Amino acid sequence: MAASDQEKTAGGGRLTHLAPDGHARMVDVSEKSISQRTAIAEGRIRMSPEALDAIEAGNVEKGDVIQVARLAAISAGKRTGDLIPLCHMLPGASFTLDVTMDRALPGIVMRAEVKVAGQTGVEMEALTAVTVGLLTVYDMAKALDRGMMIEGVRILLKDGGKSGHWSANE
Repeated sequence: MAASDQEKTAGGGRLTHLAPDGHARMVDVSEKSISQRTAIAEGRIRMSPEALDAIEAGNVEKGDVIQVARLAAISAGKRTGDLIPLCHMLPGASFTLDVTMDRALPGIVMRAEVKVAGQTGVEMEALTAVTVGLLTVYDMAKALDRGMMIEGVRILLKDGGKSGHWSANE
């Protein structure tokens, strides 16, 4: 398929991970200028009030659920290029994790902010961090509630690079 025949994205651009022949390819970012890139992702895990109480009180047999989930999120975010085939490795990316107990869900809301000075964005790193962090909560607390549900994983903010600023709130 010729580049001009490639499908358009929702934003009107080409699908950058398709070569002119239609095969998957790694995007060449070597000509892009380095800029500060930021992405914020969020997700939540719903659970029984009893499971949330146990996590908050530190009464989970496997240990400190929140601390382990934070570490898992950061570790996974740093390894995004290993996990998702067409993502670039982003050395030097910083990760900030906010984890909030939400009685109204009931459950936990996790937010990851990722920053890097680089040639490509960090949205995938933020999404990976949140997803693996929430999966870790599930793994550590599944004995308390097998019906937990991970939901709402999404990008809230993306900033930097050629496409500039985007926010889910705008």
